[in-house]
Amino acid sequence: MAILVVVGTQWGDEGKGKVVHLLSEKADYIIRYQGGNNAGHTVVFNGREFILHLVPAGILEPGKKCIIGSGVVVDPQALVEEIRFLEGKVIKIKGRLFVSDACHIILPYHRWLDQLRETQQGKRRIGTTRKGIGPAYADKVARVGIRMADFLSLGLFKELLERNLKEKAPLLRKVCKLSELRREILEKRKKQLPIIKDLVVDSAIMINRIISQASNVILESAQGTLLDVDYGSYPYVTSSNPVAGGACVGIGIGPTQIDRVLGVVKAYTTRVGEGPFPTELSNGTGKLLQERGKEFGATTGRPRRCGWFDASIVRHAVRVNGLRSLALTKLDVLDGIDPLKICVAYRYRGKLIKEFPTGREIFKDCKPVYIKVRGWKEKTKGIQKFNLLPQNAKRYLSKIESLVQAKISIVSMGRSREETIIIDKDLIDFNF
Repeated sequence: MAILVVVGTQWGDEGKGKVVHLLSEKADYIIRYQGGNNAGHTVVFNGREFILHLVPAGILEPGKKCIIGSGVVVDPQALVEEIRFLEGKVIKIKGRLFVSDACHIILPYHRWLDQLRETQQGKRRIGTTRKGIGPAYADKVARVGIRMADFLSLGLFKELLERNLKEKAPLLRKVCKLSELRREILEKRKKQLPIIKDLVVDSAIMINRIISQASNVILESAQGTLLDVDYGSYPYVTSSNPVAGGACVGIGIGPTQIDRVLGVVKAYTTRVGEGPFPTELSNGTGKLLQERGKEFGATTGRPRRCGWFDASIVRHAVRVNGLRSLALTKLDVLDGIDPLKICVAYRYRGKLIKEFPTGREIFKDCKPVYIKVRGWKEKTKGIQKFNLLPQNAKRYLSKIESLVQAKISIVSMGRSREETIIIDKDLIDFNF
């Protein structure tokens, strides 16, 4: 039995979906522990592309069971649509997907509030997906949220809904009619309930029982460390804790039960939305990375901002997640680019800063300090053995390892499972 947490080490979009799908072959359960349908995991399975927003990527592996943990905020309509999409692709859901009864739910008024807040912020907007994630988490912390267990009970749901609509009325009246909104929510619930109700379980009891039965479990995060509400580039962050520590709270287990944490890192850096990005490239190289890497958001379709690898932010992720090993993705995107650059520190008003700074004003004005690394002309896509990689590609990986202080255990050079080099076989076998 082993429990593995998979986290992103940058601003999300690192390729966690592919890595989880790869590792799920020998896992029994895959559990999502935070976020909502603002995430987008792209997985290629049997030659077909799947983009998942709520359901863990392990659902594509036949026979595996998946749980949406209590730390996730669930939009019932988004969940229903994703289930229908998967069933339409002949992916079995019944008996394989479970949803925590303690999940807080996202309702249409959360999306309205999200859009309203972003519009009011103007130039200071965060750049959210406008899916209602932040307002739903805000309700959770304010103790006025509606949970999945409440959603199942019509009487209680109506009572809580009325209370929320009354409280939020001054804002909501600016964008919609409350009577129409109330009717929309209740009518949609009638259609959603038959699909969702049999999936709802007491996940904390279920997960601890699973662990006692010596199962192999993957705990899957959404977003990345630099989007963590506590340890990310605040305020340009998500509303939950994607870091490994969030896994315990998000599914209901103790920290002593986690055996290993794997960080997923892209061979360069990308970011969606607003916020500081010291290594961002606004030139032809940035455009090349965007086009080659197909860097467009899986949830919003927005183009991702692209830049050189930033060792300082990844080292920060290694530290706050307790990482010993990394899965590096999209190495093939760098084929033919020479020289490559790696950010090793920042300059702020003449001062050298080696670590990721907490202060928002400092990080905003940081300038990257680069080292140059020789690129390679050979193609890496399709290579499945480490010793067949170009020498300069191996040197690039080695330099990253030394700068971020963690070993690279997996190297990915393509979207399919087969386009991967497994350096640490114990990861695949859950032998840790």
